[in-house]
Amino acid sequence: MASEVLKRATIRTMTNVENTLLTAAAGHTYTVLNISLCETGAAAETFDLYIDPLASGTDDTYIYKAQALAANATFEHTTRLVMEASDVLYGITGDSADVDVVITYLDQTL
Repeated sequence: MASEVLKRATIRTMTNVENTLLTAAAGHTYTVLNISLCETGAAAETFDLYIDPLASGTDDTYIYKAQALAANATFEHTTRLVMEASDVLYGITGDSADVDVVITYLDQTL
């Protein structure tokens, strides 16, 4: 039975190592509605946000590369992204950081 459910994922303290933010489950399609990144460590940062289709490890596709994030600021990504089964959304900061991430998405099954 097909379903559509609004969900959210939260990541406390995205840092300068590859952080898995969201992985699309088998048999599901995710439509990412919003990604909010909040710098909470009082230091300006940069971040990368990218999708690895089918979790291949070789096909990283960047959404943002070295995007600036001011100290104590929030960055909002509001363009829709579609993730299919096994796609992985990753984030990483340029330096040691304290960035919180909230992702709102629609989980669809057939």
